[in-house]
Amino acid sequence: MSPGALIAHVLHPASGSLARANDRDISRAAEALKNAPRARIHTFIATSELHMEKKLRMTRDQVFEQAKQAVRFARNLVGDIEFSPEDGYRSDPDFLCRVLEAVINEGATTLNIPDTVGYAVPELYGEFIRNLRERIPNSDKAIWSVHCHNDLGMAVANSLAGVKIGGARQIECTINGLGERAGNCSLEEVVMAVKTRKDYFGLTLGIDTSQIVPASRMVSQTTGFVVQPNKAVVGANAFAHASGIHQDGVLKARDTYEIMRAEDVGWSANKIVLGKLSGRNAFKQRLQELGIDLESESEVNAAFARFKDLADRKSDIFDEDIIALVSDESVTSEQEHYRLLALSQHSETGERPQASVVFTAGEVEHKASSDGNGPVDASLKAIESRLKTGAELVLYSVNAITSGSTESQGEVTVRLQHGGRVVNGVGADPDIVVASAKAYLSALNKLHSKLERVAAQG
Repeated sequence: MSPGALIAHVLHPASGSLARANDRDISRAAEALKNAPRARIHTFIATSELHMEKKLRMTRDQVFEQAKQAVRFARNLVGDIEFSPEDGYRSDPDFLCRVLEAVINEGATTLNIPDTVGYAVPELYGEFIRNLRERIPNSDKAIWSVHCHNDLGMAVANSLAGVKIGGARQIECTINGLGERAGNCSLEEVVMAVKTRKDYFGLTLGIDTSQIVPASRMVSQTTGFVVQPNKAVVGANAFAHASGIHQDGVLKARDTYEIMRAEDVGWSANKIVLGKLSGRNAFKQRLQELGIDLESESEVNAAFARFKDLADRKSDIFDEDIIALVSDESVTSEQEHYRLLALSQHSETGERPQASVVFTAGEVEHKASSDGNGPVDASLKAIESRLKTGAELVLYSVNAITSGSTESQGEVTVRLQHGGRVVNGVGADPDIVVASAKAYLSALNKLHSKLERVAAQG
């Protein structure tokens, strides 16, 4: 799907397109936004002495004029313009005030002050934003925004200081804190901080927080970046209590050790809900409670069959197991070109592991065997020895779907690159080797179908 086609489906938030401060980039940004119900062009240029001298090789006056011209040009294309002085926090305040005042006069409606390299500390960053707003005469004509990186682990704290001390009313953040280097400010953390400490911030957010965990999981599966178990809000252990003292306190009064409810961010309060004796209607009802909408009865039947198979091998079925089960692309196996039928592997200390895999490619059944550095390596090599796709494995990631048990399902993400395309495949199974084979075949299905097109990086 093209950016323009995708943006047409975004109804409520403004759709933004980022562009360097030149006419060519801004024109392309406007083109990508042509179908957007609410369009914003976000243009930027560096303003720190280091960036101007070493990267841009431009003088202050040149950067000043370039910033003005870029905002003026963008303002003639769309009505909502955001401007960022890259590396703004390390910029000379006098020069920064001069630039920001000028771009507001040219039509910038949002001013975003980046801590591009994560150098700031909360109190100083908040005061930096406040001083800019107080010194610039037309500062009230724009919304102020913060954009913080996490190199020193303070992106969330800095962003919140920019709001509380500096008066910013927009925070640029990402789900799971993904981003360049150590990442960006984490969306789920700032949202729940503002909501939980409303007494301190005095602000409201128009966000359905119950969708935070599902969104986090979707991003994790799509990108292949696993959420660490102790990650605030969305980590598997975020609401787990291991200490006896904590457990006793929570049982007596939940708020003794929980400042927010797990349900409020999308976790289930009752983890164990289904087992091997559960029927189809109970399973279907749980799907509805989890907000999972399967398109047809055949998909429900396929998912239920996989649930029963999983229940035979795993005594307790958690919500996370069900989500992984229905998101596993082998649920709709009738639409797949490649499908895993069987896998066996042998691994012994001092011996090279062996694997045999049976799978289909279209209507043809294939059997293949190989050795490898481990059972996973042997299994994937067995598949590749028969298909000879030439795809390059660029990422292999394993995540335990539920914690605290050796019965936990393993979720594997495999990223393949071939012919200028990059695709992700996801597979889940209590056997991590089987999950790996599923994920590999899932990725191959995407390469085969040509439905998912992602430009190769690097």
